Amino acid sequence: MGFSSVQFLFVFLPLALAVYFVLPARTRNLVMGVFSLGFCAWAGIRYSLLLAAFALVHWGFGLLLGRHPRRSLLGAMVTADLLLLGFFKYAGFLAETANALSGVHLPVLTMALPLGISFYTFQGISYCVDVLRGTVKPERNPLRLYLYFACFAHVSSGPIVRYGFQSAALDPRAPERRVTPDQMYKGIRRFVLGLGKKTLLADQLALVYAAVSGTDAARLPGPVLLLGYAAFAVELYYDFSGYSDMAIGLGEMFGLSLPENFDYPYLSRTVGEFWRRWHMTLGAWFRDYLYIPLGGSRRGTARTCLNLLVVFACTGFWHGAAWQYLAFGLWHGLLSCAERLGLRKALDRAPAWVSHLYMAVAVFVGFTFFGAPSLGQALAALGGILTWQAGAPGMTLAAFADPKTLLLLAAGLLLCGPVQAAFPGLRSWLRGQGRPGAADVALVALLLFASIMRTTAGNYTAFIYAQF
Repeated sequence: MGFSSVQFLFVFLPLALAVYFVLPARTRNLVMGVFSLGFCAWAGIRYSLLLAAFALVHWGFGLLLGRHPRRSLLGAMVTADLLLLGFFKYAGFLAETANALSGVHLPVLTMALPLGISFYTFQGISYCVDVLRGTVKPERNPLRLYLYFACFAHVSSGPIVRYGFQSAALDPRAPERRVTPDQMYKGIRRFVLGLGKKTLLADQLALVYAAVSGTDAARLPGPVLLLGYAAFAVELYYDFSGYSDMAIGLGEMFGLSLPENFDYPYLSRTVGEFWRRWHMTLGAWFRDYLYIPLGGSRRGTARTCLNLLVVFACTGFWHGAAWQYLAFGLWHGLLSCAERLGLRKALDRAPAWVSHLYMAVAVFVGFTFFGAPSLGQALAALGGILTWQAGAPGMTLAAFADPKTLLLLAAGLLLCGPVQAAFPGLRSWLRGQGRPGAADVALVALLLFASIMRTTAGNYTAFIYAQF
């Protein structure tokens, strides 16, 4: 049940809001917990129970760690978290790799990935580490800790929330949980903006990417490959940032603030800056819980580069269990090392357009690895673009994108940062700053209407196809 689904927009969210605000304030955590359990159960009852058990174990372990702050205890819990994530997300990949390399025939597990396991596993690790460090106190109320892990606003797609960031608001009677009309509207507006990103831009550009990535790269002309993976890079931004906007908006509606996750990353001038703006909560997690414990940049240039490569390799594998994700991470790691070794200073001295072009090309190459069905397809696509290959007969640009799609891609490129940089007032409005006016409400209502029409049209089309 995605945030843009009919079930969520017309049933789940209105019902959750109604029950949440009708019942007494002291019951709000219970209401949120029940609805979060139902949200997760929609994806699978077994996995919702797994998440409940995960929260219960971390609640008990947090109390134990608070009384006995030992690194060995923390190591055991972190190992258990990583084994859980590895079992569900990487066991099949590791078995396939072992079979291919050694010729053995290990069973390959093919199971559905539990909803949000990548996110709440990292939240569990950060919670335990912060308890050991003494930066947060162990949570004594198991319901509050469950809500921290499983809140439906962020469990499926992030942001990755630190317990210290949200601990105060987990008290249902805390001042932060008192939602004013202005705050409610601010949350609705942020949610609608994210919904528009997802339905009007990301979902439409995804059709171009699906057509290109679903065709053998060797048969496609260079311009078509460039179009398809450029559409993917733009689609990915609007998909990820759209879901983050919707999550932040939902949090505002229920009095649970969530951290910002995207800060116009395509305005960056270096890869390092890009990762400080892209999926910021993930980047900050790897910085604080892996890069700095490895030594960060305190042990010389060689060790710094090694740490960067380890972090980006893990970042790549975190996104998916396949070789192309590792290549995606290592590509960014190598460029980050190059920037540390002097490339960044050269880019700082160069004209702004040069550094922006470098960043755009670097990110495009990385997202080609990320979006391709396999590592071989990614390399074939990049090779086809570099050689500007002719492709098979009939594989024309017009066969993959009509003028409307090209217009959407152009609009997406302009609205992912350049327009906001030119008009700072728009940037502030998109972040929900300032009091709403009549024009503001009308614009949000229009965007909501357009998004719902696109969502319902897509669901109706899918229903019709399912009947045949």
